[in-house]
Amino acid sequence: MSAALPSVSRAHALRRPSLKDYSRTALRERFAARGWPAYRADQVMDWLYRSDVDSIEAMTNLPATLRSEIAEAFDVGGLEVETTRTSVDGTQKLLLAAADGARIEAVLIPEERRHTLCLSTQVGCPLTCDFCATGALGFTRNLTTGEILDQVLEARRRLPPGETLTNVVFMGMGEPLLNLPAVSEAIRVLVDPKALGLAPRRVTVSTAGVLPQIGPLLEVAPIHLAVSLHATTDAVRDVLVPLNKRFPIDALLRTLREDPNIHRRRPVFFEYTLMEDVNDSIEDARRLPGLLRGIPSKVNVIPMNPHADAPYRPPRPEVVDRFTAALHAAGVRVTLRRDRGRDIDAACGQLANRVAKGAANANPTGDVGPADSAD
Repeated sequence: MSAALPSVSRAHALRRPSLKDYSRTALRERFAARGWPAYRADQVMDWLYRSDVDSIEAMTNLPATLRSEIAEAFDVGGLEVETTRTSVDGTQKLLLAAADGARIEAVLIPEERRHTLCLSTQVGCPLTCDFCATGALGFTRNLTTGEILDQVLEARRRLPPGETLTNVVFMGMGEPLLNLPAVSEAIRVLVDPKALGLAPRRVTVSTAGVLPQIGPLLEVAPIHLAVSLHATTDAVRDVLVPLNKRFPIDALLRTLREDPNIHRRRPVFFEYTLMEDVNDSIEDARRLPGLLRGIPSKVNVIPMNPHADAPYRPPRPEVVDRFTAALHAAGVRVTLRRDRGRDIDAACGQLANRVAKGAANANPTGDVGPADSAD
């Protein structure tokens, strides 16, 4: 752990709360507690998310005295884009810096009928999954709600005129369920029709399996849940996903079977990263359908995306085809995830703040995947 981290944490702790840290209900409560009319919070939300204004002074339908008082109590600034890198396939990776110097990455993925943002929820990640570049960074801190939403706003600014952000997946840096309060507030703003206005089914949150938080997350809004499974036995998953030692596969799947918010119209997306000679055998493919029995689900098969910190390799294409064919034959709904942004280290498992770590692969372009989520 570097000596700089305590000062990063201290600077973060001393920050004023951001207006973007609160959902509509929470911001109205805070305004009312200060003696300000609650409807003024609705006006602020409109400026922030409809008009994309990042200056309190620019909120001209608020009285000047109130604007001054709000500016004394709240901040409105947020993450700043340090670099944008664009892949040959159009995927954009944003390196964003917070006021305390912390850096995170977000990935904007253009497709024929939609634009998907993969956003981060933590600076680094505490889970140290053995195949993931983010885990090699270690953990610095949680992101605030405002910092999560800033990724959405920055991505939206980079869309072509007339196009909108259609899907948001919480699959970037960090474990979302270890930052559940901030993630929950961000979801409330995302699905607020008078804020960012996404349909809940367009929002997907991924977890490695923090079981006590799955139920509370699914109560926030009818969003989709993705689960990073990656193995069919505890012996293998204990290595790939160390959290499994605390919440093993049987406990994870039992939790999902028993949750009333998981059903045919709201299935679980299981993510399964294929690694050569680790979890890609035909025996694994035959075990997986039995494990998932009784859980409305879809499996996203992801050939391993190589990176500098990975001890694993992707399987040969014929092995991937054999694995997915076996799942199809067993009646499993399965999708083979396409590589997006691999050439700029923006694919699943590759986010690692290479610029922050001093690597030389940054290529700021000035140009204006990672998940299969609901259409």
